[in-house]
Amino acid sequence: MSSAARQENGPEDRSPVTITRLAEMKEEGLPIAMITAYDFPSAQVVEEVGVDVVLVGDSAANCVLGYDSTVPVGMDEMTILSKAVRRGLKTPLLVGDLPFGSYEASNELAIASAQRLVKEAGCDAVKLEGGGASIDRASAIISAGIPVMGHVGLTPQTATALGGMRAQGRTADVAIKVAEDAIALDQAGCFAIVIEAVPQAVAEMIVNKVEAPTIGIGAGNVTAGQVLVLHDLAGINDGHMAKFVKRYADVRSEMRRGVADYVAEVRSGAFPGPEHVYSVDPAELERLQQRLNREDIESNYSWDWEPLP
Repeated sequence: MSSAARQENGPEDRSPVTITRLAEMKEEGLPIAMITAYDFPSAQVVEEVGVDVVLVGDSAANCVLGYDSTVPVGMDEMTILSKAVRRGLKTPLLVGDLPFGSYEASNELAIASAQRLVKEAGCDAVKLEGGGASIDRASAIISAGIPVMGHVGLTPQTATALGGMRAQGRTADVAIKVAEDAIALDQAGCFAIVIEAVPQAVAEMIVNKVEAPTIGIGAGNVTAGQVLVLHDLAGINDGHMAKFVKRYADVRSEMRRGVADYVAEVRSGAFPGPEHVYSVDPAELERLQQRLNREDIESNYSWDWEPLP
């Protein structure tokens, strides 16, 4: 069932999205809608509208934790965020990002990190970035029984080595490296592969070489699905946006307006109004006043403490 059909039929008619279903959607030509989200309210929203896959991305480092890059975020933070998203989801496949430093050193570390996101946070699968050693890590995690989503092209965790946050695959040499990584991840058994910031013509060549569904972000419309960060598409984030981001709302402006109105009403005395105030029975209020007026009111309390020397 497509995401649009699930939205039309209502939550009660949805079936959980599985890896098998994603492969079927690719074969049926039904585009896969994937969203990156980081908290419980966001998860509730994407659940309600029928998103197919939710990624708890390490981009939380920039979007919600205030870091300058994705590198500082760790497993503890990713686990907490993934748990929050899990509580808000019933239908979409939940994928947790393995953050920088949680899988590169060894297969054993990679498996342990992946197991943590699955066991503690309730993720259905994990995602890791790049080719090279990441292919071995992906293979090891898959062999341990945990599905893996690959990620090629612009890989933010190692963007410095790629020359910064910019499109990849604009030369034949770089494009062939991106394609080789995608093919290797596909052969390792990844159930899906994200292709980020790659020219559409290059992405199309890669798509035709792999069996797994591909999810594009800045790779054109040739992939089996698309992914954007909720904070980007909803206009929660401010400042420069990547070329591939489309804003579908301006939530930040609405948040600013609402908070500004609140501050203004607090300072003017307009808030809280009568409708925001609790009432009390007049008889109970009178009893309270009588008791508060008693001179011996403090005798009702016994303080068991000693003053500091």
